[in-house]
Parts: sequence; C-alpha cells; structure tokens
Amino acid sequence: MTRRLLAGTCFAVFAICGGVAQAVAGGQCAARADVIKALGEKFHESEAARGLVNPNVILEIFVSEKGTWTILATDTHGLSCIITAGDGWDGAMMAAALPGT
Repeated sequence: MTRRLLAGTCFAVFAICGGVAQAVAGGQCAARADVIKALGEKFHESEAARGLVNPNVILEIFVSEKGTWTILATDTHGLSCIITAGDGWDGAMMAAALPGT
C-alpha cells in the first residue's frame, strides 16, 4: 500500500510539472485571488493543504465539506492553474493510508 501511495505521489509531481504548461495553454489559469474566490463561491472550497513543488511553484489543494476538491499550481507571479479537480475527497481515509498514522 505504501509503495502505491509513494509511486502515485511521484507520478503526480511529474504530471504537475508538465500539467502547468498544459493548463496555461488550455486557458485554465487566472490570478490566484480570482481562482480562490471562484472556488469559494461556486464550490465552497477552501485551502486544505499546500506544498512547495520547486522554488517557483506551490501546489495547493482546496476541499469542500461536500467532498469536492481542486488542485492548483501557483507560480511566484500569482498565476494559478487548475491542474485537476474531482469529488469524493475523504481526508480521514487519506490520512489512514499514510504510514505512521
């Protein structure tokens, strides 16, 4: 189970790095403040986690109480790109899958 989680995480990081360029090309990017406002108003999502991908990009996860979620990559200029989104977020299940929890 831990190997799958680690492999999935590694794949996600590599996909995100390439996904940012695709998101920009696909028009899924906007000023961070505008994206956060839209996520809050349309989906009632708020930031649940963030992490540094590299010195120029922060990965952010927004989640609602209903289980919808959105993953953003935000650059140092304040441009946020939607990497992916979905529903069925279960934070307790995610924590249980991590080693040492």
